[in-house]
Amino acid sequence: MNGRSKVSGGTVGGGLLVAGTTSDAGKSVVTAGICRWLVRQGVRVAPFKAQNMSLNSFVTREGAEIGRAQAMQAAAARVEPTALMNPVLLKPGGDRSSQVVLLGKPVGELSARGYHAGRQEQLLGTVTDCLAELRRTHDAVICEGAGSPAEINLRRTDIVNMGIARAARIPVVVVGDIDRGGVFASFFGTTALLSKEDQALVAGYLVNKFRGDVTLLEPGLEMMRRLSGRPTLGVLPFAHGLGIDEEDGLRVSLRGAVRESVVAPPHGADVLRVAVAAVPLMSNFTDVDALAAEPGVVVRFVDRAEELADADLVVLPGTRGTVRALAWLRERGLADAIVRRAAEGRPVLGICGGFQMLGERIEDEVESRAGTVEGLGLLPVRVRFAAEKTLARPAGVALGEPVEGYEIHHGVAEVTGGDEAFMSDGRGHGLDGCRVGSVWGTHWHGSLESDGFRRAFLRRVAADAGRAFVPAPDTSFAGLREEQLDRLGDLIEEHADTDALLRLIEEGVPEGLPFVPPGAP
Repeated sequence: MNGRSKVSGGTVGGGLLVAGTTSDAGKSVVTAGICRWLVRQGVRVAPFKAQNMSLNSFVTREGAEIGRAQAMQAAAARVEPTALMNPVLLKPGGDRSSQVVLLGKPVGELSARGYHAGRQEQLLGTVTDCLAELRRTHDAVICEGAGSPAEINLRRTDIVNMGIARAARIPVVVVGDIDRGGVFASFFGTTALLSKEDQALVAGYLVNKFRGDVTLLEPGLEMMRRLSGRPTLGVLPFAHGLGIDEEDGLRVSLRGAVRESVVAPPHGADVLRVAVAAVPLMSNFTDVDALAAEPGVVVRFVDRAEELADADLVVLPGTRGTVRALAWLRERGLADAIVRRAAEGRPVLGICGGFQMLGERIEDEVESRAGTVEGLGLLPVRVRFAAEKTLARPAGVALGEPVEGYEIHHGVAEVTGGDEAFMSDGRGHGLDGCRVGSVWGTHWHGSLESDGFRRAFLRRVAADAGRAFVPAPDTSFAGLREEQLDRLGDLIEEHADTDALLRLIEEGVPEGLPFVPPGAP
C-alpha cells in the first residue's frame, strides 16, 4: 500500500523490514512482537517473509505450505495465514539441495548453487507482487529478513533482505543478539558492508536478549549513534520461553535440548518423561511443544539408545528424509531399542515420517530414491512415496475427542491391519494412522494441540507406562500460545521506541541517513 489509511485515530501505511546481524538473532519473534503490538493498537497488520529456509512448516486453509514462523506471526497479527506471507519456502534435503515451495506448492528440487545462480533472482517479481498485495489489503506489513543482509556473496540475487527492501522502498531495522556478544561490532559491520543505496534504507537497530542494567549499555548505544548516524530503537530484555516455532531444525542441534515446559508441579503423583529421537532433517519438531505445555511432562531430544531407558513415551518425529532417518536409527541402536520397547508394551508414537518408519516397508523413488526399504515392522503399514505432496488440514475424532491437524508428506500409507485407526470420522470410519498395542502412528502434525485429545492420549500413555501421571484438566495450548504472543507484544511496547517504529511504518525511509564506509565492494 503506497498511501496511508486512517486506523483508530492514527495514520499508518507501508511496511518495515526486520533484518538481523545473524541467523537466530531474534528476527522472527521481534516481527511477531511488532505485529501483536500493532494489532492491539487497532492496526490491520500482516507478516511477510519473501524466502524462508525451514523444515518447520504449516498448511494454510487453502492448502498452501508456508513456514511455521509466518503462521505464528499471522496469529500474532490475528489474521489467517496465507501463501502470500511466505511465497518462497526452501525445505533442505541435505547440505546442498532443497525442495523449492512456491506460493505454497512444491515446484522441484534445486542445489544451492542452482538456486542462487538464477532461480532466486527470477522470483523477485513474484515476492514483490505478494508484498504489494498484502500492503494493498492491510495498513502495515512487517517483513522478516533471513540470515544477515551483509552476506555480500549473495547480495546480487537477494530477494529477502535488502533486495526486497530496495524493491518495495521500505525502511530496515537491524536486530542483534547481545547474549552472543559483539553486538556493537555486528551492528556496525553489518551496516558498513552494505552498499550506499542499501545503507540508505537502514534506519536503526534493536538490541535483543539483554541481561542486566540497561544504563551500563547506554554509552555504547550513544557511540553507535555517533559512529553510524542511526539510533538504537530499543533494548529488549532476555525472556525465557519465547523461542516459539523456530524456523530450522537443521541449524540448531537439539541433542539433549529440553523443550520449555510450564513451570508448575505435576497434577498427579508422577511426571511423564518424553524422549524425542533427534533424527536427521527433523521437521515440525514443534509437534511436541503441546506435550511440553502440560504440567509434569518433561520433553527432551535424544540420540542414544540408553537415553530411552527411563522414557515413558518415545516419539519419532517428522523428517524430510524418512529413509535416511531410519538408517540413522539403526546405526545408533535406537531402532533395536524402540522394537524392544514395543515388545514390552511401552508407548511409542510416530508422527508423519516417524509413522512411516514404524511400518513394514517403504517404497521410495521420490525422496531418497532408495527403492524398497524395510521399516521397523511395528505397525501394519506399507508406505509408497508419491511425486505429488499431500497438503491438507484434516479434522476428526481420536480417543473419543475432537482433533485437528495438518498433513505435509509425499508418503502414502496403506494400513493393512492394527487394533484401530488412530484418527477417525467419529462414525467408525478410519481417517489416518493406526495403533498396535502401545505403538501409535499418524500423518497428522499438530494433533496434540487439541487439548481434549492430548489429555486422553497422555492418560493412555501413563497407564501403559505404569505412571501415576494425571493431565491437568485446564491446560489450553491455544491459550498458552496467545499468552506468549502477548508477551512478545509487551516486550515491544515496553522496551522499544514505539513512536519511532510507528514513524518508520507510517512515513517510510528517513531522509539523509549517512553512509558508513567502506560499503559493499
